[in-house]
This record gives sequence, C-alpha cells and structure tokens, in this order.
Amino acid sequence: MTVSDGFFQPVSGMDLPRFAGVPTFMRLPSVPPEHARFGEVDIGLVGVPWDGGTTNRPGPRHGPRQLRDASTMIRAENGATRVRPFERVKCADLGDVGPNPADLQDTMERVTAFYEKLVDAGIRPLTAGGDHLVSLPVLRALAKDAPLGMVHFDSHTDLFKSYFGGTMYTHGTPFRRAVEEGLLDQKRVVQIGIRGTAYDFEDRDFAAANGIRVIPIEECFARGWADVMTEACEIVGSAPTYVSYDIDFVDPAFAPGTGTPEVGGPNSFEALSVVRTLADVNIVGADLVEVSPPFDATGATAYLGASLMFELLCVMA
Repeated sequence: MTVSDGFFQPVSGMDLPRFAGVPTFMRLPSVPPEHARFGEVDIGLVGVPWDGGTTNRPGPRHGPRQLRDASTMIRAENGATRVRPFERVKCADLGDVGPNPADLQDTMERVTAFYEKLVDAGIRPLTAGGDHLVSLPVLRALAKDAPLGMVHFDSHTDLFKSYFGGTMYTHGTPFRRAVEEGLLDQKRVVQIGIRGTAYDFEDRDFAAANGIRVIPIEECFARGWADVMTEACEIVGSAPTYVSYDIDFVDPAFAPGTGTPEVGGPNSFEALSVVRTLADVNIVGADLVEVSPPFDATGATAYLGASLMFELLCVMA
C-alpha cells in the first residue's frame, strides 16, 4: 500500500534544510483536530507536555517540544527494516494536548477527551510524553470498549499502589490503575527490562498475583533479547495491544536525559532492535515517555527518543 497524496509526506531535507522551518514530528504536516483533513489520518503523532505525576526530578513536560526538534533528523526510510512508513499510511502531527499544570485530574480528563476524538476518527496514536502517568488517560480512551494487551519497556513496573501515604496518581502508578480500571488484560501484559534498587517488592507481588509477566534486566541479558521478545510477542498475541516505552529502559550512558535513570540497561542499538520485533503485533497505540530535556545536555536522549518513535511508527505502519 502506498500513500499517493503528497500532503501527508514529510518535508525532505533535500528541499528545506532540517534546521529550517517550523518543527513538527518528523517534519510531517500539522493536522490538529479542527483541520479539514483530520479524519484522513491513519497514525497521529501527539505531544502531551505534562509531568504532573513526577515525584522527584521534573522536566518531561518539555519532552514533546525537544522531541519534535530532534525528529527533524528522521528521514523517509528505516535503514534496518527498509520500511517507508510515510508511503504506507497517512501520518500527521496532531499537535499537543493542552494540560492544566495546576490540576492533575483535569489534565487527565483533557488527555482522555483528546484521544477519544482520535478513536472516533479511527486514528491510531503515537504519543510523546510527558511523564509515565500520561499513559493512563490515553488508555482510558483506547480501551474504553475492551481491555488491551501491553508491551512495556521500562526499568520500573509503574505498578505501585500509591505514593506518600495515599496519592494514587503518579508516574509510578499508571498501570496499577489501568489494571484496576479494566483497561489492561493483565494476562497479556509483559514488562521488559525491570531493574534498580527498591523500597519493597509490592509492585512485583501485585504483578505475580495478577498474571503480569515481568522480565527483569538480568533475565533479558541471560537469555538474549531475541528470545525475550519472542516470548513478549507470544504473550500479547494477535489481539489489540498498546506499546509503552519509557526512555529510562535504556542505560543512562546512552539516555541520561530522564528523571529516574537506572544503570545496567540496554545500549541504544538494543533499544531500537527490540521495537523492530513487534512488526506483527496488533498495535493500536504507543507512547515514548520520560524524556527530560533539563537533564539532556547534549540532546542525545531526545534524538534517541525521536529515533525510537520512528521505529514504533514503522512497526505500526
């Protein structure tokens, strides 16, 4: 399948230097919901510039803007898989969800309402966060009719019950809430790369009690990434699945620009390669979260994040 309409093609660096022009995700056309051609979009790239769920080092609210700028480096074809996503599906930058930085619940309602417009239009979203709490209101829109499977790349499970004696909504709790709300089919959830120090194993105990497959980083390296990803794909099967990718899945030597880094993770090549194994997964939406420009002095984390978004786009296409 090809997309013949030039409107949905990204601006080529051969026509306009990549440092010039107004940055959009991957230099795609800007098509907000009020645009006349919004309903034609197949995959929409969305920014959610919000980090109201952050509990320590803030900054991911600036992620979408930095990711847009870094993504101007993306070209038309995947050098490894040879996929040319912009010729397969109509892609566009749908803009940002305007958050309320003073009200967590209001922001989540805004996010869900925005994504409900995408669902109604048949658009699959690829989201740039924001902290990881962003995933919860997105899932509320995408899983409104039936729970989804999930492939989750992260160094943390984000399955904790609460923080600070009863705060239920942080970037460490989104998938606990998603399970409780029936948004995820926990038997089809796999979490990959989990590691780091801990206060307790309450999150792991919840995963075990609910049939969520947690694959710690030690197992990933012992078995090899290909074997791990074969299992992951078998777990989610052919039913609708969400992919959530926290940049702190990657070792901070390669992605230091994040709020909660954990040493001992994959390198940037491995980080890209695991996404490529998802080509046959029925992906109804995906996100790349927790890029924090204040901790990204060289811009390397944002560029890796933009590259991961391109890999996600390729497997979605």
